[in-house]
Amino acid sequence: MPETTIRAIGLTKRFGDFTAVDNVSLEVKRGEIFGFLGPNGAGKTTTIRMLTGVLKPTSGKVEILGLDMKDAEIEIKRRIGVVPDEPKIYEHLKGYEFLDFVIAIYRLNKSELRGRIEELCDVFGVDYLSKHVGDMSHGMKQKLMLLSVLMRKPEILFLDEPTVGLDARSAKILKELLNKYANEGTTIFMTTHILEIAEKMCNKVAIINKGQIIAESYVSELKEKYGQSLEDIFLSLTATEDIQEIVENL
Repeated sequence: MPETTIRAIGLTKRFGDFTAVDNVSLEVKRGEIFGFLGPNGAGKTTTIRMLTGVLKPTSGKVEILGLDMKDAEIEIKRRIGVVPDEPKIYEHLKGYEFLDFVIAIYRLNKSELRGRIEELCDVFGVDYLSKHVGDMSHGMKQKLMLLSVLMRKPEILFLDEPTVGLDARSAKILKELLNKYANEGTTIFMTTHILEIAEKMCNKVAIINKGQIIAESYVSELKEKYGQSLEDIFLSLTATEDIQEIVENL
């Protein structure tokens, strides 16, 4: 596996006259937990969709695991896992039918995965695989989506707000599991609005605002440079108004 597993070069996405992502370049190395941070509407989800082949960029280049997305999209998608911010699963399927569907799509050996699925279900408290997806809560769907990705052990994990909807125990287990996977060489690319999670988990972060990267560095270097917590650094770079003044005026 190449040392650099995710590379974006001049990535741009326009929707009509609106530029959602503007000339974004970044690199993520094998085994890193990379935090992609930004306010709502900053371009985080659009960037992830381009990095994972869901959305075609207006211009720029994406390389995953040393492969060009334009030339090797299917191979790349086979080797990565994606957990979106909103789990979109066919609502008429039962939980186990959805997992069977994923197994079939990726041409995996169901009997070999049975033990791992049971282990993940036990760890995350998933005891509702016989329930229809349409009858599941957001948190239940989120766990099911996590199961469908983690059972495959992909080389890169793209996680868009992975802890949203999870109970405290499941969120803690997920964080510990991601650390374990990173130590074993898996690359983790994640967005989160919870800056404490990013500060504790991520080796490196990039902050995007209005479609552009405004900071990218190792967390330790950012904190040393600014002498602040990651949350305070983030707010100083992205907030347009003084928060304390806003609160006092309420």
